[in-house]
Amino acid sequence: MPTSSEEDVAPPPGAAPPRLLALAAFRFPHGDAMSNRLLQLARAATPPGTPTLVVNDWPADGTRPPADPPLPPGVRLISIGGGAHGPLTRWLRRRARPLRMLAALRRAGVRPRDLTGVYLPLSLWNLTTWAVLRSATRCRVTVDVLERHDPEQFPRGRLAPYFLRHRWGLFLAGRLADRVIAVSETIAGHFVRRGRPTLVVPPQVDLAEHPAPAPPPIAEGVRLLYAGSAGPKDLLSVVLAGMRGLPRAERDRVRLVIAGFDRDRAASLSDLDEGLLTELADRVTFLGRVPRDRVLEELRRSHFSVLVRPLAGYAQAGFPSKVPESLAAGCPVLLNSTSDLGRYVVDGREGLVLAGPTADDVRDGLVRALALDDAAWWAMSRAARERAGSFDYRLWAPVVSAFVAGPGSAADGAPASSASAASSSGVSR
Repeated sequence: MPTSSEEDVAPPPGAAPPRLLALAAFRFPHGDAMSNRLLQLARAATPPGTPTLVVNDWPADGTRPPADPPLPPGVRLISIGGGAHGPLTRWLRRRARPLRMLAALRRAGVRPRDLTGVYLPLSLWNLTTWAVLRSATRCRVTVDVLERHDPEQFPRGRLAPYFLRHRWGLFLAGRLADRVIAVSETIAGHFVRRGRPTLVVPPQVDLAEHPAPAPPPIAEGVRLLYAGSAGPKDLLSVVLAGMRGLPRAERDRVRLVIAGFDRDRAASLSDLDEGLLTELADRVTFLGRVPRDRVLEELRRSHFSVLVRPLAGYAQAGFPSKVPESLAAGCPVLLNSTSDLGRYVVDGREGLVLAGPTADDVRDGLVRALALDDAAWWAMSRAARERAGSFDYRLWAPVVSAFVAGPGSAADGAPASSASAASSSGVSR
C-alpha cells in the first residue's frame, strides 16, 4: 500500500478509517529490529476489518523515506520527517514530534477521537507525548518495552544521558501507561508490581517470508552466522576465542559470517579483539550492512546462528529478536540461555545450548556441532521451524488486538507461550 509524506497524506480511496494508531521513529518498515517489532505488532494488533495506521517520523540522517515501501494488508503508513537537519532543528523536531504526528493525522483525514487505541515504543514515551495523546485521542495508550538497561553498559554509568532518559521512561510507563507490552517476563514483573496491565509478547515473525533452509552438507564444515549490531551486549570475542580453542583440524571446519558491520568498523561496533581477528582472518567473513533479504538468505544457508550474552541484568530483561528469526528460517541456534530463551530453545532440539558465556563453553558447543551428521542437523532444523510457530504474529493476533484496541484488559484464549509466561509472573492476559 502506498506511503505518504508530509505533503501527501491522503488515504487510499475507499479505505476504511483506522481504529488503531502506532507511532514510530525508525527506518520503517524494514530498517532494523525495532522496525520489524513494530510492524509485526501492528499486524497482530489490527482490529478485524479496519487498518492500523503507522505514523513514522523518519530519522533526520539525510535520507528520505522510500516512496512505496512494501507493506502487508491491514497496515497504512504516513511518513513524516526525513532529510538533513542541524542539531538544534533535530532537537526541536523531537520535542514537537507528538504535535507533528497529530497534524499528519488530521491532514490524512483521521479524527484522533475516533481511534480506540494508541501503541508506541518506550523510546518515544515521555510526559509531553503522554499528555498530547491522551488529550487528543481520549483512548488507551499502550507502551512496548523491549529492554531495561544497566548502568554498567555505559562509560558514564548512571550519569549517561541515554541511561537517564531510559530509566525516566520506565518510571513514567510504570505510572502513566494504560497498558504495557513487555518482551520478557523479567520486564513484565517490573510493571505488574506497579499495577500496570501487562502482556508478555516475545519478538514476532512472519513464517511465510522465510524460505526453506538450504545449507551445504555439514560434513563440509559448520557455517555460523551472526547478524546484527553487536555493540557491547553480544560477546563476539568469546565466539572467536572459542573457535581458536579448537584443534587446528576442527577449527578449519568452522566458518563465521558476520552481517551488520564490516571489518573496518568491528572494533567500534563490537567487542571484537584485533588480535583475534587477525589470527582467525581466514575463518571470519564480514558482509557489512546488508538488506533484510540478504540476511534471510544467509540464515537459510547457515547451520547455526550464534548468540552469546553475559549473565547480566539487561540480558535477562531483553529478548533477542535474532532467535525467533533464526528459528523461523530453520536455522538452529548456538547460544547460552538468558531471558526467556529456555522456554523456546531446548538443548539438542532447536539448537545447542551452551553451559555458559565463556570461550570454553563456545568451544565445547562447536565440538558438538562438528560431530553432527546431516540427518541430526535436519531434525534440529525441523524442530526449530516448528518452534518458530510460537512467534508467528498470526498466533498472537487475537490476544494482542484485544489487549491494545479491545474494550477489556485482554482476551481469553492467549497463545500457549503467552499464557505460560503470564501465569508464572502474574501478568494480565
